[in-house]
Amino acid sequence: MPQTSLAAASRTATGKGAARALRRAGKLPAVIYGHQRQAQALALDATAVERLLHGMSSAATMIDVTVDDREPVKALIREVQRDPVRPGAVIHLDLYEVRGDEKITVEVPVRLIGVPDGVRNFAGVLDHLLHKLEIEVFPGDMPDHIEIDVTALGIGHVIFVRDVSVPNAELLDDPDQPVCTVVPPRTETTETPVVEAETTEPELIRKPKDEGEEAEVAEE
Repeated sequence: MPQTSLAAASRTATGKGAARALRRAGKLPAVIYGHQRQAQALALDATAVERLLHGMSSAATMIDVTVDDREPVKALIREVQRDPVRPGAVIHLDLYEVRGDEKITVEVPVRLIGVPDGVRNFAGVLDHLLHKLEIEVFPGDMPDHIEIDVTALGIGHVIFVRDVSVPNAELLDDPDQPVCTVVPPRTETTETPVVEAETTEPELIRKPKDEGEEAEVAEE
């Protein structure tokens, strides 16, 4: 289980104006709650948070949070709010305090390992349907991901939630929900071109002039 640390300072000013002022100063507004504690507003170093979030699974990483130089507490990142205009920019962080002797509920990423037999030998396609699994686990036993070996999967074979085992954890997802499967090769379908019937401009049919009209034209 990955673990890292983060320093925080408590803050009393809240609201949009205070949050904007924090961001201008290179800080990030955050809140920590959980374990029967009241929500506490925090200020974090924005650069440290960006470095922490880069390449990590936020839901499955334990963090030692030190608030105002006090004894650190263990927490999970519950929510990362990002700027809708600049999706890469973090604007707020929610931290959830946990205790080592109390189970927590967390979503853990699924990682598929190996090349299925149906893909390797029969040109099938591996379809990954469920990318996270929800588990109940003690913080010390929480994995950062769940590996599933798909090497033996043939065409039409499915791995369900009930087929997955996570040490020291209870799976909470529907046991009958498929995690992955190998489907037959996808064949390209060619559409029959639609041939439009040729259309010709309508022929202009003139009323033949009678002899009298021809005579009048000739006299003019």
